[in-house]
Amino acid sequence: MAELDLNVLKALPKVALHEHLDGGLRPSTIIELAPAAGVEIPTRDPAELKVWFEQGANKGSLAEYLRGFSVTCGVMQTREALERVAAEALEDLAADGVVHAELRFAPQFHTAGGLGVEAVMDAVLDGLARGAKTTGIRWGLIVCAMRSSPPDLALRMAELAVAFRDRGCIGFDLAGDEFGNPPKDHIDAFHYCQRENFNITIHAGEAFGAPSIWQAIQYCGAHRIGHCTRLVEDMVIKDGKVIALGRLAQYVLDHRIPLEICLSSNVQTGAVASLEEHPFRHYLRLNYRVTLNSDNRLMSGTSLTAEHALATRLFGLTFDDHEKMVVNAMKSAFTPYRERCAVIFDVIKPRCAALRQQLGLPASRHPTRPLTQS
Repeated sequence: MAELDLNVLKALPKVALHEHLDGGLRPSTIIELAPAAGVEIPTRDPAELKVWFEQGANKGSLAEYLRGFSVTCGVMQTREALERVAAEALEDLAADGVVHAELRFAPQFHTAGGLGVEAVMDAVLDGLARGAKTTGIRWGLIVCAMRSSPPDLALRMAELAVAFRDRGCIGFDLAGDEFGNPPKDHIDAFHYCQRENFNITIHAGEAFGAPSIWQAIQYCGAHRIGHCTRLVEDMVIKDGKVIALGRLAQYVLDHRIPLEICLSSNVQTGAVASLEEHPFRHYLRLNYRVTLNSDNRLMSGTSLTAEHALATRLFGLTFDDHEKMVVNAMKSAFTPYRERCAVIFDVIKPRCAALRQQLGLPASRHPTRPLTQS
């Protein structure tokens, strides 16, 4: 098998579908913004601050994992800071070999400095446009509502997302602690998105079981599921292999519902006990539409290249596996069909073909553009 080292995986044209804007700040940016924002940080050394965030995330609890966001959100309260963070996020992702990125955030967490949620959206979208101009990366923005928020606020966030759809907002998400906060509590927000023909992704099956995933799909109409680690609870496993699927697991497989898998953060939040036990291996073998994501690059101390490397080391992935996941991710992106095809056949496939040649691998079995894009 050709060696898939970090250089190869960094050159792999990757797609990021599950990336939190407030979870990927540069430590140096936090240090520069913190004094004016009145945010206390434990150190002004970028390397030490990076370690501080990573240590805070490695406590096996979603609640503990989320604490670092009080710092990152704290410095993202002005137009200038929001625009800067958004532009830098795309710069950093592009430098990691990402060709399409969908970043998500909760506008309600960025109004403490006096901005309204519309101004928050303006700033972030302007920053993303600036980052794309300098890097050529393709992007979209997803608005998050929080499970613990009142349902009328979630509806307000859904309306906000739809209002900015022509500026680059492409989807609506529900995030936050699943315990005691079922997605159907926010059904009005999801029904609004459905009536507006708008894209929906929901964090589900991370800190709660398969019923959370079922609600996200069947009550709320989710087109993608974030994390989805607990779907494995609807499978019968014997001697390390899945021998039967429950009705929900079969439905997700049959309907090709994309799974936004985040290996590192799933261990750090306690969603899985260890990387070796992550159900990703079952999902991949059974041909679920799995995608790899970095979730929160700062907190998790990771990158999309690092997540692909983890999957290679732990589960023996081949180049074919990586290319398939990247294409799956782009197929599942919340951008128009023609744009998805353009990225797959004009960017991903040619770059993968060049890497195949470099590695001495045979050509892909499906290298050409589809017959029609109508």
